[in-house]
Amino acid sequence: MNPRAAARAVDALRRGWPIAIDGLVLLAVETADAERLAAFDPDGNGGVLISSGRAATLKLANQLAAADPTEPVLVDRAPWIDFAAATALADPQFDLATPMKGPFHTVALADPDAAAAALRLARIAGLLPAFFLGTGEPEVSITHADIDAHEDANRLTLAARARLPVEGAEDAEIVAFRSPESADEHIALLIGQPNGQPPLVRLHSECLTGDVLGSLKCDCGPQLHAAIHAIQHSGWGILLYLRQEGRGIGLVNKLRAYALQDQGFDTVDANTRLGFAVDARDFGVAARMLNLLGQREVRLLTNNPAKVAGLEAAGVTVIERVPHFLPSNPHNAQYLATKRDRTGHQF
Repeated sequence: MNPRAAARAVDALRRGWPIAIDGLVLLAVETADAERLAAFDPDGNGGVLISSGRAATLKLANQLAAADPTEPVLVDRAPWIDFAAATALADPQFDLATPMKGPFHTVALADPDAAAAALRLARIAGLLPAFFLGTGEPEVSITHADIDAHEDANRLTLAARARLPVEGAEDAEIVAFRSPESADEHIALLIGQPNGQPPLVRLHSECLTGDVLGSLKCDCGPQLHAAIHAIQHSGWGILLYLRQEGRGIGLVNKLRAYALQDQGFDTVDANTRLGFAVDARDFGVAARMLNLLGQREVRLLTNNPAKVAGLEAAGVTVIERVPHFLPSNPHNAQYLATKRDRTGHQF
């Protein structure tokens, strides 16, 4: 098990280089091109690996088989599946504009565990979960255990801290956390002073569009600022700012989901059409941060029961769930309704 191996594999995928996972040789569709594909799979018979969520969209898997949208599906590499056709298989943004050619057939996977690990690594890399299978020489060879180690929240350590007065909470301290392998640096904002009571805690996943640009498509920006004020008003607490953009699928894939929403799909269907889980976040990271801050009992400011369950599963006791309600606007009303009706949020 080598946690750094997965980091090297992520770098290779983003550069368009082939990798191997448990001997399965792969080339990411998103960062490949026709020339690289020809060199990687000169006989053109390696197949295209996609997720069951994407396969169900293409009518290549029934809904039962796609109950877990992250499960792997291998599409037979028919002669007409060139690089352009494979790209269309991988990316749902163009489904309505570009009729799919076919027919397409799925075939059995020789190593489904390695294939599932590949889709997981694509999410970590922020890429579409789609690969060519071939016989090219891999730039990096790893195991699925290397990916497990890379995502091990227990490798997170406290890196630095400093006083940081912020709007709404002048008595605040910022604390940064990072792991040896990941470039993501998670942040805690400690507001007020410990008073012997469990802190009011907010888990806030990074949202560039909402937090920085003021997007009206979501409620992230208003939630962030309201949480700071709520924690300040409570006496003391902690805001955890988690680098898990787009519910864990990354910024680029979140923008792809936005494009699908503009075509009429809600946030749940957009994520599964892309081939991702409805929510790919790891709340074990938040639990690790709280443990490093010496907090094992919290009052959690959230409408999302999955956050409560995630912290509890990682050993942090949630003694109270405090609702975090904000009014909707015309741009995010459907988004909030989807949270309520399809992902179990309790407002």
